[in-house]
Amino acid sequence: MRKALLVGINHYNESPLTGCIRDAKKLEEMLRRNEDGSPNFHCRLLLSNQHEVTRSSLYLEIQELLEHEADIALFYFSGHGTVNNLGGYLVTQDAEAYDEGIPMDSILAMANESRVREVIILLDCCHSGAFGQSPPVYNEKALLREGITVITSSRSTQASYEEDGGGIFTSLIYNALDGGAADVLGNINAASLYAYVDQALGPWDQRPLFKSHVSKLSPLRRCIPDIPIETLRSLPQYFNLPTDEYKLDPSFEKHFGHNHIENERIFRSFQSLRNARLLTPIDSPHLFYAARDSKGCKLTALGRYYWKLAKEELI
Repeated sequence: MRKALLVGINHYNESPLTGCIRDAKKLEEMLRRNEDGSPNFHCRLLLSNQHEVTRSSLYLEIQELLEHEADIALFYFSGHGTVNNLGGYLVTQDAEAYDEGIPMDSILAMANESRVREVIILLDCCHSGAFGQSPPVYNEKALLREGITVITSSRSTQASYEEDGGGIFTSLIYNALDGGAADVLGNINAASLYAYVDQALGPWDQRPLFKSHVSKLSPLRRCIPDIPIETLRSLPQYFNLPTDEYKLDPSFEKHFGHNHIENERIFRSFQSLRNARLLTPIDSPHLFYAARDSKGCKLTALGRYYWKLAKEELI
C-alpha cells in the first residue's frame, strides 16, 4: 500500500500565499498514477480553500497517514514555515506566537514511531531545513530511524521562493517525477529526485537539503523506460564479459543491403543502448560507421553496471 498526504495552504491572515494549493494539486495528479497509467499512490489533499487547516486538523491527518502499516507514506507540505528558539514549525492557519503550527520535531517523532516501512517527507516552505535538525537541547527524536527520507526546499536559515505562481522547489519536484529524474529502467526514487533538484538550484539560490536513513530506495514513480527491459536482460548474451567487445560488420546495418534480419535486430538494440549511454562504438563516431568499417562496440561504465544486474538476475 502506498499513500500520500499533500497539504497546500494559501489562506493566512497575515502574509497569504498564492501558489501552495496549485502545487499540492499538481503533485497529487503526478503521484496518483505512473506514466503508463497504472495506479501509484492513494492520495489525499488537504487544501485551505476547502476547509481551514488548523494545528489539530493537520496533526490528525498526519497521524492517520503514519499510524497504520503501509509500504510507503509520503507527506508533502506547501505553506509557511518558521523557526524560533524551540525549533521549526509548519505554520497552520490558526498560528499564534510560539504556537505557530505543527512542530517539525513532532512530525519526525510520529514518523520514527510509525509502522510504515518507508516514509518520504517533502517540504516546500521557508526554513524547512530545520526538519530533523537537533534543537538547542539535544532531542533523540531528531534522529531518523531507518526508512525515513526528508527533502526540504531550503536550509533552516533560508526562505523558499515562488516563481510563475508556484514554488520553485515544487516545480522541480514535479518535473523530476515527470521523467526528469528517471533512470534507464524508468524508476524515480528519493535520491534521484534530490539529485535533479540539487543540480537545478545554484550555489547562490535556496539550497535544498536531503536527509535520509535507508538501506533500500523504493521507486516513487515509474516512467516508461528508455530501453525495453528485455534488451537490458539480454546484455550478457551479447557480451560474455562486461569488458568484451562486440564485432560489427556491414550486415548489421540494413542500408548496406545484406538483408541479415537477426543482425539488424541486434543492431537496433545496440542503437537504443547507445542512445541511453550504455554502449559506445570503438574508434568510430557512430555505430553506423562502426558497422560499415567492420569495427566493434563495447559497454560503457553504466552499461557494465546494467550487465552485472542482468547477469545476477536483479532486473
